[in-house]
Formats: sequence, C-alpha cells, structure tokens
Amino acid sequence: MHVARLAEAVILAWGWRKRLVALLAGASGALALPPLDLWPLIIVPMTVAVWLVDGAVGTSAWRRFRAAFAAGWWWGFGFFLAGLWWLGAAFLVEADKFAWAMPLGVVALPAFLAIFPALGFGLARLFWPEGARRILVLAAALALTEWSRGHVLTGFPWNLYGMMLAGEIHLAQFASLTGLYGFTLLAVAIGAAPAVIGTAGTPAGRWTAPLMALAALGGLFAFGLWRVPSSPSPVVAGVKLRLMQPNLPQDAKFNGHNGEAILNQYLALSDRATSPTTPGLQSVTHLIWPESAFPFLLGRSPGALSRIAAVLPPDVTLITGAARAGEMLPGESSPPIYNAIQVVNDEGVIVASYDKVHLVPFGEYLPPFLDTLIRRVGLSEFVSVPGGFAAGASRASLAVKGLPMAAPLICYEAVFPGEVASRGPRAGFFLNLTNDGWFGQTSGPYQHFAQARMRSIEEGLPLVRVANTGISGVVDAYGRVIASLPLGMEGVLDSQLPRSGPITPYARAGDAIFAGMLLIFIAFSRFKNA
Repeated sequence: MHVARLAEAVILAWGWRKRLVALLAGASGALALPPLDLWPLIIVPMTVAVWLVDGAVGTSAWRRFRAAFAAGWWWGFGFFLAGLWWLGAAFLVEADKFAWAMPLGVVALPAFLAIFPALGFGLARLFWPEGARRILVLAAALALTEWSRGHVLTGFPWNLYGMMLAGEIHLAQFASLTGLYGFTLLAVAIGAAPAVIGTAGTPAGRWTAPLMALAALGGLFAFGLWRVPSSPSPVVAGVKLRLMQPNLPQDAKFNGHNGEAILNQYLALSDRATSPTTPGLQSVTHLIWPESAFPFLLGRSPGALSRIAAVLPPDVTLITGAARAGEMLPGESSPPIYNAIQVVNDEGVIVASYDKVHLVPFGEYLPPFLDTLIRRVGLSEFVSVPGGFAAGASRASLAVKGLPMAAPLICYEAVFPGEVASRGPRAGFFLNLTNDGWFGQTSGPYQHFAQARMRSIEEGLPLVRVANTGISGVVDAYGRVIASLPLGMEGVLDSQLPRSGPITPYARAGDAIFAGMLLIFIAFSRFKNA
C-alpha cells in the first residue's frame, strides 16, 4: 500500500532526510493559507506531523522528547518560513537602513516561532499512545502551543493552524462557537486523521479515524450552511460609507515633505464620483481613511483640518488614522505619540480619538529589555517616530455621530482572537484601519484581511476595513465580503453598513469553550478503545 510505504519512509527517516521531510511538510501548510486557500491540503502537514512524532524514538522519555522537539522545530520552521516570507518586504521600504537586517524578519522570526510547534511535538510525544488516539494527543498539544504563541511575549497569533480551513466560509462558522483556537484544535485533528491509513494494521484501524474526520468536516459544513443566512444581511438605516484607498507607496507616505501633496490626493480621491447617482461626498454620511494617513500630526495642523472641513459637506464625518501627540509627562522632553483613529466633524474639529493599545514589537516600538542592544547595532523601529509609538491606556469603543458604537482596531490588533471587543456595552461593528503598504504585492495583506474577517465570524459583528494599499472592504457579521477594493488599487468604495448579528457563544464565553474542548480531547485520548 503506497500510503503505508510513505508512512514508513517518514517514520524511519533520520538525520538530514528527516529534517528535510519536516521542513517541506511544514512549508506545504502555507498552500492552505491565503491567498491560495487550498484548504484540503491541510492533510499534508498534519498527517506528516503524526508520522514525525511516531519516528521520535529513544531509550528514555527525555530522548524521545528531544527527538520530537527537533522534528517539530523543522516542521514549524518550514511552516513559518513559507507563510511569513513576505515580512522581508518591510525591510526594503527604507533599504538603506534596514535591508541588511532582512534575515532577522525572514529567517530569525520563523526560527523563533518554530519553538512553539516544537514544544507541541515534544509534549505530544511524552503522552503518545497507540492507534487513532495519538491524533487527539497531537491536536491537543499543537492547539495548546498555538494558544501560547498567541499570548507569550505580547503574542503573535498570525496564521494559526485553523486558518488553513478558514478559507471555506461555511467551515469557518464553527469559530463563532469556539473561537479560532478551538477551531484550530478541530482543524489539526481533521488534517492529521489520514495518518492512521498508513500505520494501522486492520481495515477498521485504518479507516475509522479518517471517516470520522470526514464526518466532522461534513458537520462543520452543515453548521455553516445553517448559520449563514441565504439572504443579504440587513443594513443600518441612513448610513452611507465611503472608504478611501489611496494606494500610496510606503516610502513616500511617511516623508514629511509630501504632506501637502498627500492631503491633496486624499481630498481629490475622496470626492471622486463613482456613478451618475453617486457624484461625490454629497451622497455619503461617513468618509473613512486608512491608518497613519499623514506624515504629520493632524491635531497640530490647523491648516489641514481647515482644508478637510472645506471639503466635507454638512453632517459628513471623517474617520481617519493619524499620529496623535499626548500630554507632556513630567521629566520628559517630548510628548508621547500615539497611533490613533481620529474622528473629524464637518467643521474640522477632532471630536473623538482612539489610541492603539496592542503595538507591533520592533515595528512600532522596541521591547524595553532589548531597546539598548538593538539601537547599539544600528536598528530602530520601522515607524518614523523617535522612540516609537506609545501604547494606548485601554481598549475602548469609539462614538461616531450617526453610527452604532464602533470597536476600533488598528492594523495588527485585528489578529488577536478574543481581544478585539471593546469594554462596556457591545459594539455594533469593527472599525479596522490599517496600512499594509509595508508588505507590497505579497501574501501578507491577504492573510491580514482573512484574519480580520475571522474576528467578524467569532464575534458576530460586521467589519469595516480601510487599508492604504488594500485590501479594503466591508464584511458582514458572518464573514461574507459585501464589497471590497483589491490589493494595489487606488479608489473609493461606497457601501452600506451591515447590522450586527446575534451575540455568539464565543463572544460570551471566550476561550473557556476551547479549554473545555481541550480537556475532552485529552480525556478521550486516554481511552484505549478510542
């Protein structure tokens, strides 16, 4: 049997051959991620993962752990290398300053992140049973280490394994019950189930787990068909949004000398006619611009605010990303600078602001324990803000006239499951402003959009997303894309605002459901007849 021979070859591989198999198997997982979304290919990395742990042998538990850890590291390194290669584009925006450090983002970060699946492989090996039960053990171990990856050292839950199945919108609906971590637990188990075809000795042993995985996949799809309504989502009455995507090159965008030209482009593009019945800003209620829209402080630029007021018709509100200066602290030589969302009324007055809470390490600030060392070797934050951005005090809703309460998310904040809802009463939609211009025409912006869309499914809230270079769009509470502007296109997008959906079990219980699933998987893995 060909599968049995393949399993034997992987299990018995040693040395560089085993490392190469693990690397390639992990890398294949990127094919199931955006933009390709070839989700059935999840079986390749997960099935091989089972066989790699099978082959982690040794005369003691510690030796078996080390062998599995090593295989898991190479597997994880392949996965993150293939899934995050696009980070290198950010080092080329200011190539004279950062190009030499590209290996740190393209190679060193995947090498560090690979520690998490390595721990998952090692942990699974310590409790490795026989037969199909080992599928449950691997799923539990990898889901647990994925949760850790999303929380340790401020967290980096980019491309959690569940995202390999999330490209199929009906399958992704299960995250409304369990969140992405719970969905990851199921995704790993489903993807790994075919491993027993190549290792079990009896027909029942070979086919029970794969058939159960197929049944689970069918159940997920059926749940999605039930949950997603056949009709379009209802919309908020009286709201007409205009999303502006300027498609500015990143190097030009943060050049202060281009401030006036950038504002001119924004104003002209924002008032562009999109149809005979939509002549410009006269027909909209809210204009939305992307993250960090200006290479200057909008709140300290009365001339820019006056020009914005001159263009905005009566009762039209601008929502824009902008750097914001806070109050000068005692003993400091300069005020803190925040990455903010600001709301500007038709008189050019900033009436509300939200400061980004979850900053990007190394991109927007340097971790304090590494700050001195990193600056000593000639590196700094990517953003052109001396000392980097300061973090906002807490996540809070944003009140905008004429709109339901917004849950604001700036860029990277949208990738954290369970951390996107604002405190207090439930918001009516997610407002996500971002700048993916750092990453050019790569897979990064597609992955970013997909993860923001997953937050809508988890929380049952629509998403309004405006990106400098794309992908901008409006997504309903079920993750359906209502309207969008593609990556790399300049333009404006007019859309209504979908209403929020029913509050989801995940929005109520958070990761408690995932924890319960984890315990169930562990309990069933201990039953010898499982």
